[in-house]
Amino acid sequence: MKLSGSKVLIAGAGGAGRVAALKLAAEGVSELFLLNRTVKKAEALAFEIHQRFPKAKAVVGYPGIPVDLLLNATSLGLTPTDELPFDEREFPLSRAKAVYDMIYRPAETPLLRKAKAAGCRAANGLGMLLYQGAKALEIWSGQPAPLSFMRAALEINIYG
Repeated sequence: MKLSGSKVLIAGAGGAGRVAALKLAAEGVSELFLLNRTVKKAEALAFEIHQRFPKAKAVVGYPGIPVDLLLNATSLGLTPTDELPFDEREFPLSRAKAVYDMIYRPAETPLLRKAKAAGCRAANGLGMLLYQGAKALEIWSGQPAPLSFMRAALEINIYG
C-alpha cells in the first residue's frame, strides 16, 4: 500500500498509536484522523504532528470520507468479547479499504473478522512483531536475523 497521499484513521493515541501516527505523517499521508478514549490525548498527538510535520493534516474525530487504512493501536481485541475500537455508527467498516490491527493474538480479532466481512483487506500485527524482533536481534547480535525461521516460529505459535 502506498502511504503517500493516503487517508488513515488511527484508533488509539497511546504509545503505539503515537509512533504509528508520527511515522505515517513522516511518510506523507494526506490526512490522519485520530480517535482515542481520552480526547485530550488525541488532541495532543494532533498538535505534535502539526509541530513536527507542518504539511500533515491531523484531525481528531471520525472522517466523513472513506479512508485507505484503518489502524487499530488500542488493546481492544485481545479478548473475543471486546468491542470494536470505534463506533461503527460513526464509521462503518465498508468505508475503509484496508484494516490493520496491531494485535497479533488472537490472530483474528473481532475487528479483523468484521473487516473481512465488510470486504476490507485485513492484516494483524504478526509482521510488525516479526520485524521488531528481527531488528532487536540484529542490534543485539550484530548479525542478520533469520527472518524465515523467525516467521515460521511465530506462525506456529500464533496460528498453531
